[in-house]
Amino acid sequence: MRLVQYLTPEGVRRVGLVVDGKSLRVVAKADSVRELSLEAGRAGRSLAELVKERLDDTPVDYAAIADEGRLLPPLDHPDPAHCFVTGTGLDHLGSAQARDAMHAKLAAEADSLTDSMKMFQLGLEGGKPAPGQVGVQPEWFYKGDGSVVAGPGGELLSPPWALDGGEEPELVGLYVIGDDGQVLRVGFALGNEFSDHVLERQNYLYLAHSKLRACSFGPELLVGTPPAAIEGTSRILRNGQELWTAPFLTGEANMTHTLANIEHHHFKYPIFRRPGDVHCHYFGTATLSFAAGITTQDGDIFEISAPGFGRPLQNRLAVSREADRLVTIRTL
Repeated sequence: MRLVQYLTPEGVRRVGLVVDGKSLRVVAKADSVRELSLEAGRAGRSLAELVKERLDDTPVDYAAIADEGRLLPPLDHPDPAHCFVTGTGLDHLGSAQARDAMHAKLAAEADSLTDSMKMFQLGLEGGKPAPGQVGVQPEWFYKGDGSVVAGPGGELLSPPWALDGGEEPELVGLYVIGDDGQVLRVGFALGNEFSDHVLERQNYLYLAHSKLRACSFGPELLVGTPPAAIEGTSRILRNGQELWTAPFLTGEANMTHTLANIEHHHFKYPIFRRPGDVHCHYFGTATLSFAAGITTQDGDIFEISAPGFGRPLQNRLAVSREADRLVTIRTL
């Protein structure tokens, strides 16, 4: 089951079930996936059950919604400050090599490991504990609140101080916190985590700064458990022509951590179990056009797709034209 959120031509929010890639069925009495999820949590039911009993029989033109720019992120919060956007890196087979090439220490001994390789090795050794056990904690980073999430088809704005704006094709876990603090896993989507790789390469301690950028996920939310092995395609289009393309692998079979272990080490913090909040967590990647020597430009189109996730996610890179101004502070 795959769900989308969208606006009607009159600007009214709706939730739709994807039928065949061309049409949707409206979920009645629902204007958000968040509210549906909270309702399912309160009733002790699954989201899929609730959706099935609410379906309207009248089909809606999915292509028209997408073409007219009316798709919304498949999970959001009415107050963006109550949506946490976070992520985990160095958790995919092959990701350490890409990161290590960026972070190589100039005077390292031949047999030494960079911090990136050490973190990757920890995941290999302890990222997949037995069920019910706690494994090693992965790398973690904060991207922002719900205001940084661009809708499917929307622009990824690169700020005036950015040195780069590059895609990162990833699996995204989507969660709502129930009334009692229970973490409710709503589902998964494909996402573009979008980062500043030139800044990160200057010093790995700039990772936190490099991640404070826009991002996107969707347009469809896959309800339930994702496939263990996912093989998708990441593309960049420039002036209508394909500039670069590469396959990307994700899912637990291609990761050094289980999803459950990553989830535990995020939600173990009480601040992340506040009732009503939404969480969007990026699970990492091993595939970057930046690592292949690509420099993105204003107007480039990023496209991320994978079987089983429906319509591809497309976003346009928009480089800010504003000057990089000094932020002045007013003393009270």
